[in-house]
Amino acid sequence: MLNLAVIIAFGLVSAALALTFWRLLRGPDQPDRILALDTLYVNAIALLVLLGIHLNSSLYFEAALLIAMMGFVGTVALCKYLLRGDIIE
Repeated sequence: MLNLAVIIAFGLVSAALALTFWRLLRGPDQPDRILALDTLYVNAIALLVLLGIHLNSSLYFEAALLIAMMGFVGTVALCKYLLRGDIIE
């Protein structure tokens, strides 16, 4: 039962990933593209967690934590650059 749920979740998260990538390419403004990039990080984390559940491996959960940290730092840096035009003060 869990295996079927994980496979269905793979399909749904992959569809969300594809739609978010489309928004990243076609976003009308820079803030929309930054938001789409942040959502891509979240979708990648969800895929890694699902893969870790499917394969019974804790390595994928650690990779998901690293992507979450890097995604947060990247989003903050892009937003700061968008607001001020400079990242380092």
